[in-house]
This record gives sequence, C-alpha cells and structure tokens, in this order.
Amino acid sequence: MCSNIENDNYNHNGIELWHWQAMSELQKCFGARMEFGTAGLRAAMGPGVSCMNDLTIIQTTQGFCAYLEQCFTDLKQKGVVIGFDARAHPPSGGSSKRFACLAASVLISRGVPVYLFSDITPTPYVPFTISHLGLCAGVMVTASHNPKQDNGYKVYWANGAQIIPPHDKGIAAAIEQNLEPWPKSWDTDGALQSSLLNDPYQDIHREYCKTIQQHCFHRELNKNSEVKIVHTSVHGVGHIFVQAAFKAFDLHPPYAVEQQKDPDPEFPTVKYPNPEEGEGVLTLSFALADQEGATVILANDPDVDRLAIAEKQESGQWRVFSGNELGALLGWWIFQCWKLQKGEGKASIKDVYMLSSTVSSKILRAIAVKEGFHFEETLTGFKWMGNRARELMDQGKNVLFAFEEAIGYMCSPAVLDKDGVSAAAIAGEFVSYLASKNITLSHQLRSIYEEYGYHISKNSYFICHNQDTIKQMFERLRNYDGENSYPKECGGFAITAVRDLTTGYDSNQPDNKAILPTSKSSQMITFTFANGGVATIRTSGTEPKIKYYTELCAAPGNSDLNQLKTELDNLVDAIVEHFYQPEKNNLTPRPE
Repeated sequence: MCSNIENDNYNHNGIELWHWQAMSELQKCFGARMEFGTAGLRAAMGPGVSCMNDLTIIQTTQGFCAYLEQCFTDLKQKGVVIGFDARAHPPSGGSSKRFACLAASVLISRGVPVYLFSDITPTPYVPFTISHLGLCAGVMVTASHNPKQDNGYKVYWANGAQIIPPHDKGIAAAIEQNLEPWPKSWDTDGALQSSLLNDPYQDIHREYCKTIQQHCFHRELNKNSEVKIVHTSVHGVGHIFVQAAFKAFDLHPPYAVEQQKDPDPEFPTVKYPNPEEGEGVLTLSFALADQEGATVILANDPDVDRLAIAEKQESGQWRVFSGNELGALLGWWIFQCWKLQKGEGKASIKDVYMLSSTVSSKILRAIAVKEGFHFEETLTGFKWMGNRARELMDQGKNVLFAFEEAIGYMCSPAVLDKDGVSAAAIAGEFVSYLASKNITLSHQLRSIYEEYGYHISKNSYFICHNQDTIKQMFERLRNYDGENSYPKECGGFAITAVRDLTTGYDSNQPDNKAILPTSKSSQMITFTFANGGVATIRTSGTEPKIKYYTELCAAPGNSDLNQLKTELDNLVDAIVEHFYQPEKNNLTPRPE
C-alpha cells in the first residue's frame, strides 16, 4: 500500500516537474520578442518569437523592407545583398541558408532586386558588395563566433557600414507594424526563379581579391618567402577565401588544419568557436605547426571577420597575441606601407587617419602623435568606426586602419567593417617581410613599444544572467560616495576622471557632458587613474557578460615591463574586488 502511495506521489511530482519545465521552456520561446538593435538580431534557433526561425526571419525582413521603402526612392532599381554562413540547427529546421532564402523571398515579393550569394561567404563580402555595386542595404545571416545553436541577422546600410541609430529604432518599429506574413513571403521557390534574383558570388569574389591587391607592397618578397604559416577557419567559412587572398598576394598557401577547414555547424573540435578565447581553440593548429615547422598561426572566427595570430617563441612555447597587440602591429605595418607608397608622391600625412574603439589600446594615438597623422576614438563596435570612416572618406580623408581589441581589424577601406580575410593576407605579407630581416612579430612589437611607449592591457569578463544585479552594480558605482558621486579611488589607486556613456557624464569636459554618443540601453563607465591606467567596465550587447578593459600607458623610455605588469595586475585586482564584488553579486569568472 505504502509503495503505491509513494509511486502516486512520485508520478504526481514528476508530472508537476515536467509541467514546470515545459512552461519554463514555453516562456523562454514565447515570453518576449527578440529585440532588433544596431547589431540586428542574435538569438538561438528554435520555435517562438524570442528565437530565430522562419516566421521571425520573415517578420524581420518585412519590417526591414518597409523601412527601406520609406528611406529609398530607388530601392527597386538598386536592391539589397544577402549573404549567409554555414550555421544549421536540425532540431528546428533552421539554417543560415534557409533564412537567407526567406529574406530574399520577402524582398523579391515587393519588387526589390536581391543579390543573394549562392554559397556561403565571409561576412565582409556583404559590405564590400554594397559599396562595389552601389546597393541600398545588405543582410548577413550569421552568429559569428556564438555557440552553435545561435544565429543572427546583421544589417548594413547604403554607406557600406553597419546600421547605427536611428535606423535600428526605425526598423524595429516597422517590424512591429508588419508581423503578419505577406502573401508571397513564404514563396522561396518562386523567388529563386525570379528575374529579380542575382547571384554575385563569382564576380564579388574576383573583385574582392583584385581590390585587396592594392595593399600588397612586397610581391617579389612574398613569392620567395620561406616562412611557414598555419591557418585555421575553426569549422567556419574561411578556408577557401583566405587561401584565395594569400594567392592574390603571391604568398605561399598556408597549411590548413584539416580537421577544422571545412564548414561544420556542430563545431566538433572546439568548446567555443571563438579564436579570441585563445589557446583552447588553437590546440590542433599548434600540433600542425609543430609537425610542419611553421612559426606563425592565423585563425579566423567562423564568419571570417576576426583574426587571431600566434607565434612560436624561442623557448618553444606559443604566444597568442592579444587584439590590442595585433592592433599595434598591424597599425604600425600599414603606416610603414603607406610611407613606402607616399614615396611615390601619392598622399599627404595631414589627410591620414586611424581609428579605434574607446575600449581598445591607445597605442595608435601614441604613434599618431609622434608621426603626425590623425587618430580618432569611437564608441565600442565597428558600426561606429565604419560610419566614421565613411564620413572621413567623403571629406577626402585617407582612413588607413581601424581596430577593436576583440581581434577585429579594418585594413582596407573597401570594407567598412572588420575583415579577417584581408587582415590575414596583410599579416601574411608582414610576417614574410619581418622573416626576411630575421625579425619576429614579438621582437617587432617590443620595438614599437620602445619607440612609442609601452601600452599593456588586461581584458576579461564575468558572466551574469541577472539583469537586476548588473543594474545594481552600475548604480552603486554612480552613487559610490553619496548620490550622483562616482568613486574617487579604488583600492588605493586614485581616480582622476570618470566618463559614463550611459548617462552622458564626463568629468574631463568643461560642461561635464560626454562628446561621444551615449546610450541608456547599455552600461559603460570609464575610469582614468593617476598612474596612467584606464579602465572601462561595460555590458555586452550580445552575451550575458560584464566586461572590463584595462590598460596602462607608459611614456617612451619607461621599459621596466615587469613593474608595469605588476602594477596593472594590482589595479585589475582592485577593480574586481571593489567594483565588481563577484562573491556578493554571484558573478561567474571567465572560464579558463
């Protein structure tokens, strides 16, 4: 008898638990619609309005199309480009290709010409196509280096850069007004037969490779270089495009990591398909490099807009360069190449610009001050750098280079976004050039720091899924010593300035108002310290992370690197202890 009662209780409790789990899952899928922002959409593939699926793609594209119709009188003459990566989610039937075809179907149903790539392409090909063909806009279906279940919908404007306000709000409002599918939105078969459909794949691939050759300055040296380079595309789309870019520079093809060279939406050999995570993603690359006697590794993320580089040291250990270190190296190299070109009388230094995001290293500023070109800082994200680059180019300026610390580099103004394809080819030439002088990347980086001053950085993050905790943490910093009073010190490190780009406060400005655009929808505070340190704490737009970016900038001549590193470590420890309070706020540190 007792056992029956126990079984009944167990069954009853089991049903209750299943019911609770099912309700929780339904709430996750249908509780809140995905928000369309400047990064477009980024979410898991699956059912419901909070996920990426056929219906939400159709609704998003209908809103996007309606907004484009408001903005462009020549939309039906110029058209839109659509690209996609290799992501797929068999449980829900979603894939980047499927979503791209649906987006094309919606636009074609309204008489809009669509340039739909017939095969997977790198993200940079979409902005390149807009600029090259003079189109109204572009869509790239990709979740970049996010986990395998995610996908995204990234939007570019007619200027070839990612959208910025007010376009995000305009598109979001238009989506809400166009939720019911239009009669022909589902008709992908009809769209694929339409005369409005064009395949730009071959032409754009050829034109892109031709365009980046403008940045090849040492072709003969490349042909004869004996340096060995390994490349991994981390199960993404990069392999054939990086091989082609190397060929365009007459570089020997890099050794490809066989297990990772073909696109695979499962990303089977890595925990995270993100080269920014460093050594864990590069294990197979290290093994191949050791086997082939290669000294340099290039790694792209799955949609090929980022680039990581590692170099074998004299000790036999591998050094994975940070995004800031690569920004210093590539920025220096591109300036040297410009000077070589300038010898042919092509340009004036007063028109030369380099850009970086506000959370990235200030090394370009130090180089600019000494060399005489212009340096500008923008808000975080390539959408800001791409739009600012376009403004400068429209004024006749020469934007040589832009970078962000998250291993993103714009090495050619032909793509107004980060581009891991051109960056890989330019890095290949740079490595070959240095090797011809018996110089390593590490040695060259040290020379740059010795000439322009050491800039050492330490960036990381904590994971937090509780939005209330995040809000409370930042509000505490804004009311640290009483209401509307920011911290004056942190663990003994004196703070000399505070800039809050959420509220628009900047203590460095005469009217205390920040010059850079502000956004109440994201948290971002920068502290400047008396010792030359700068620290920015911000939330991520696409992940549940509270990030920190710290840098210590030393004057040229101060080359006690160990002392500088120790000071930066102590500063970071103080920021974590006093500002983050990870134990009190239940924050999870970055996984090793």
